[in-house]
Amino acid sequence: MDGFNGEETLKHTIEAICTGTARPFNGAETSAIAKRPREGLIQFLEDGLAPDEQADRRVHGGPEMAIHLYPLDHHDHWREALGAIDLLDEPGAFGSNLAVRGVTEDRVHIGDRFRAGSALIEISQPRQPCWKIEHRFGKAANSKGMVSTIVKSGKCGWYFRVIEFGEAQAGDSLERVAVGETEWSVARAFAALMAGKASRDELVELSQMEALSPKLRERAQAKLA
Repeated sequence: MDGFNGEETLKHTIEAICTGTARPFNGAETSAIAKRPREGLIQFLEDGLAPDEQADRRVHGGPEMAIHLYPLDHHDHWREALGAIDLLDEPGAFGSNLAVRGVTEDRVHIGDRFRAGSALIEISQPRQPCWKIEHRFGKAANSKGMVSTIVKSGKCGWYFRVIEFGEAQAGDSLERVAVGETEWSVARAFAALMAGKASRDELVELSQMEALSPKLRERAQAKLA
């Protein structure tokens, strides 16, 4: 145990740090969901990794969605669902910036802080899945329904904000140094706000949760109204 309110120690190796550029994706639309591993030290800045791009800054990127982590553990689930497709061998297949195994939505909380190299990052919100995931995996026989599966299963991944700028590289540790909202795992927050399973009391709590991104606090408030 690490002494953080009885929560377990979390320290795992960053297997890859991935970035991408906006490229043609669906007709005239562009996307930077295709993230590729980078070598050497990568800067963690307010808006994310340098360099990294997001094609639609309304729904990706910015200080509250600066760094994305989609657990490598879930790639195993998708291999069973979709088959052994090459795309699942890529650490950034789901648009993830950090490729880490052994840490999942039920083991981390909104507001948890992690040291990644010299950077300090904090979980700000679950990731809401969108159609681009299905489009990216479109050649797989069972790719239709991936978004629905993510909503039902809670295999969503999450975003970090950057608290202290720094640098990290593949092989460094991602280590939890402080626990945030101990009653609010990323899995619970996702179920409440993305899967529509929140009680009124939960929505009140989420709407007032400072560690939760302002966008999702507003969503909770809107659901109350």
